[in-house]
Amino acid sequence: MKNKQTIIIIGGGISGLFCGAILSKEGYDVQVFEQHYKIGGGLHNFKREGVDFETGMHIIGTFHEGGVMNKICSWLGIMDKLSILPSNDDCFELFQIGSDGKTYRYAKGRERFEETLSADFPEERANIKRYVQAIYDIVKEAKQFNLEAGDLSIRHSPNFMSSVGDFINSFTENEKLRAVLALSNPLYGGDQYHTPAYIHSIISTLYIDSAARFVGGSQQLADALVEVILQSGGKVFIRNGVKRIEIKDKAIAYIETADNRQHTADWYISTIHPSSLFKLMDTSKIQRSYWKRLDSIPNSYSAFTVYIIFNQGMFPYLNYTGYYINDYSQVWQLCEYQAETFPGGMMYLTPPVTATDRFAQKMIVNCIMPFSAVKKWENTTVGKRGEEYNEFKKRCEQQIIDKMEKLYPDIRSCIKSVYSASPLTIRDFYNQKEGALYGVKKDCENMMRSYISVRTKLKNLLMSGQNINLHGIVGTPLTALNTCGELLGMEYLLNKINKKQI
Repeated sequence: MKNKQTIIIIGGGISGLFCGAILSKEGYDVQVFEQHYKIGGGLHNFKREGVDFETGMHIIGTFHEGGVMNKICSWLGIMDKLSILPSNDDCFELFQIGSDGKTYRYAKGRERFEETLSADFPEERANIKRYVQAIYDIVKEAKQFNLEAGDLSIRHSPNFMSSVGDFINSFTENEKLRAVLALSNPLYGGDQYHTPAYIHSIISTLYIDSAARFVGGSQQLADALVEVILQSGGKVFIRNGVKRIEIKDKAIAYIETADNRQHTADWYISTIHPSSLFKLMDTSKIQRSYWKRLDSIPNSYSAFTVYIIFNQGMFPYLNYTGYYINDYSQVWQLCEYQAETFPGGMMYLTPPVTATDRFAQKMIVNCIMPFSAVKKWENTTVGKRGEEYNEFKKRCEQQIIDKMEKLYPDIRSCIKSVYSASPLTIRDFYNQKEGALYGVKKDCENMMRSYISVRTKLKNLLMSGQNINLHGIVGTPLTALNTCGELLGMEYLLNKINKKQI
């Protein structure tokens, strides 16, 4: 039965589309407004020379049978529309260290993961086993990640909220092992002293259990979610972002979109960065301490990304995610930008075009970069940043390829074309303050400062997106569930999703 309540969703990224699909399926009248020409946010694919590139969701997890995303997507009726390729069992992540030439591998599956690491550090076998047990124990405490009722406000074990650096260091004195256990921190914006251990544990275990990739790009998930919304009678608008929000009596009276039309609804859900949201409204009508706090939360770091197109049949397809770092000691310092030595580390992968690729069509190389590196151009817009900025990008591209050449000496001869994106690109595309890859920075030293409730000080406005609670391919949909649970009832929603698997 059609629910008579109407919902307007500001932003058509991952969280906006999951909110729209869930609420549409439950009978709400949904409208999604997205400012860009293509829907999807971090799921969005773009083309260069006819080649599709993903903008954000390069590595995925829990889409396997019984996994969290499998359950959610099965309940929405879209799981069979997704083409997914598991990463290598014996190596889903490969780490290369410049200083000593060592290579380490993360193997899939808890036992295999322990054994592979123990082969590299035989004297640390017992410590590795204790570490793995600890990250899985922490994940059991993360109720939402297990599709169980509960939030981060309940009491947890000491490890749950300890800093990721203290957590890892508590298991071993071996500096190299400490670094190897922390090497994938760019996947969650890791900060040694501030990132809570539960974020490290969730990200680590979901890939240990089920690291995979979309075959043909992540746009397929965005398109499938749009289809759920449309089939349920909802509407999705592109190139028509919200440009103004009118507030009256501590509630949203209406929104005005880029086409100068006004739209009203019973409920509004914002999935954009809080700072971007507040720019759309008269903040004098909101409690000052509230919006000032949200606007002042520090953001996670950004990245410089290189998109490479290979000549056909020249570079092998790699069914794992590769990481490079100059030295073990730099594992927590990758965001400390120095132009001459950039990049200190890299994450690279070759996205699959088909499930049987022998050669790579393309490569994506991600390098952490703080917004300060591009701050001098912060008041420019896409395509109008000037020649100095273009030279900066070209220099960064070549420095990154120089580092890749140390790993693959023949890579330059394989390259057909190179494109790139800076933190400014991320800022402008995602409408994300300072181009933050993972939204606002979570701080175990002051969790209340970085905590943003889905409820707001406006009676009919809810929030969702990567700035609220968790980020990423699993965290953002779970945050969408949390937001929708405010309207549907969380227990009701979780029961529906979990019973789909019975």
